[in-house]
Amino acid sequence: MPRYCFRLQVRPDRLAEYRRRHREVWPDMLDALRDTGWRNYSLFLDEDGLLVGYVEADSLADAQAAMAATDVNRRWQAEMGQYFVDLEGAPPDEGFRLLAEVFNLDEQLGRRAAAPDRDH
Repeated sequence: MPRYCFRLQVRPDRLAEYRRRHREVWPDMLDALRDTGWRNYSLFLDEDGLLVGYVEADSLADAQAAMAATDVNRRWQAEMGQYFVDLEGAPPDEGFRLLAEVFNLDEQLGRRAAAPDRDH
């Protein structure tokens, strides 16, 4: 399954509230994420506000489009927008920056196992 990683910047003065809001995400938001193809979804927050997200989905674009069609996502994004900087008017789920994957252990081990033995 394709993996995606993204980053956003949470306002430093809103970190505690952002953490609190994510301790108990609305049940209908959790259901919508699951039902629209978001898998193994995690968010990681640094003390300076750097937020890194990881998600697996058959297609991130399709999962985002399916979420955009839900009322709960519109309400959630409207509330969450206040916590971020540099979104330039986009909702958080559209304003994030995708990161390029440069290493995956399982992928490289799999290639090595499939290839004949060779030195470095």
